[in-house]
Amino acid sequence: MDNVWKKYVDNREELEKFCDGYKEFLSTCKTERECIKFAIKKAQAAGYRSLADLLKTNTKLSAGDKVYAVNMNKAMVLFCVGKQPIEAGINIIGSHIDSPRIDLKATPAYESTGFCLFDTHYYGGIKKYQWTALPLAMHGVVIKKDGKSIELSIGENADDPVLGISDLLPHLDNRPENKYKEVKGEDLNVLAASIPDANAEKDKVKATILNILKEKGIEEADFFSAEIEMVPAGHARDFGLDRSMIMGYGQDDRVCAYASLMAMLEVEKPEFSTMCLLVDKEEIGSVGATGMGSMYCENVLAEFMNLAGQYSELSLRRALNRSRMLSSDVTAAVDPNNLAPFNITTDAHFGKGLSFNKYNGRFGKSGSNDANPEFIGVLRAIMDEAEVVYQATEMGRVDEGGGGTIAYIMAKYGMDVIDAGVPVLNMHAPWEITSKADIYEAYRGYKAFYNSKK
Repeated sequence: MDNVWKKYVDNREELEKFCDGYKEFLSTCKTERECIKFAIKKAQAAGYRSLADLLKTNTKLSAGDKVYAVNMNKAMVLFCVGKQPIEAGINIIGSHIDSPRIDLKATPAYESTGFCLFDTHYYGGIKKYQWTALPLAMHGVVIKKDGKSIELSIGENADDPVLGISDLLPHLDNRPENKYKEVKGEDLNVLAASIPDANAEKDKVKATILNILKEKGIEEADFFSAEIEMVPAGHARDFGLDRSMIMGYGQDDRVCAYASLMAMLEVEKPEFSTMCLLVDKEEIGSVGATGMGSMYCENVLAEFMNLAGQYSELSLRRALNRSRMLSSDVTAAVDPNNLAPFNITTDAHFGKGLSFNKYNGRFGKSGSNDANPEFIGVLRAIMDEAEVVYQATEMGRVDEGGGGTIAYIMAKYGMDVIDAGVPVLNMHAPWEITSKADIYEAYRGYKAFYNSKK
């Protein structure tokens, strides 16, 4: 495997430009809803039309037409009609835009020992101790009973306050029975205020918080119909003295989502129809109406085919069965500080390009999608023709590694699927690290796959 940086010794401008855009996306899109709002704006600027609008006018689609559909403001499908009939198969790239975080409960505010705190429930697989003593920002949406939507983003601007979860000093945390105790889920309570409201009869500090929220049009009961996420405060930044890496929150899996979206927006009149999936809930099993496990993608594809005059139940089944998909999700990069769980000859490395995981899972490949070699052979030809640097990888030692993606869900249609993504250090931590070279090669690889005529 060649190091990708060899390609860019004297030609780094386009790579850096792409990664600058990615850092801006990563800094401003810290929730699923924010990602979808960004994607809609980009799609419309690239000539994509809303499926909802097309259905109202029964507008017909033909080769080269671009359309998008949004699912509950937290998932999205982008589609470009190809020259070949849709039932000939679709080149699909699917990423998830949800990331591990701390969510506020439906009745979060309470008072204790002179503080007002928010009660929380963590989302996704996290090491809980990593989320203490860390500046957190509040992002989300509150829906009033009348349907009015109030958006929140507090903690990202330099003059914004931040919140956080307190931790115990080592001097008081050194008893033998309590040596650096494990942080439990119910201990992840966010400190929100400490000034009492002199006019309140009880819960005086909580009253201060409720008054602040009331100024924004939010009542305590509105938390029940809210979706508020606590995420690391701050922007994505260059990492390393050589500026070869990016540190930011939510790179699992927004790094692949951004690369696949940007590649999709450049597709023009492809041979085969192309589809970009941005989905929710992967970190908790792809469940729910906005997760890959729902019928939304299949239903929307039926709508696309109908507007193109190509729908029948049989044609829909053929299209799904004959499609080819890259499940664009990240993989674990070999960590020089923690080598024990890695096989350094087979696992992903920084600077080696787009990572293809033929299979995942653990304990005898349990729960994995094992890609067919015929499909991989085609992918090798596509990548080599486009001069994309890629690596064939796994994720961790046998019986130690593994991890789930959305690959197995789409494979149920009988289509060819393989995991293809960017290696990540600190995966699922508040601040994750990626290589700029790998990000750019992923974007180039995704673009080559979308435009494939094979």
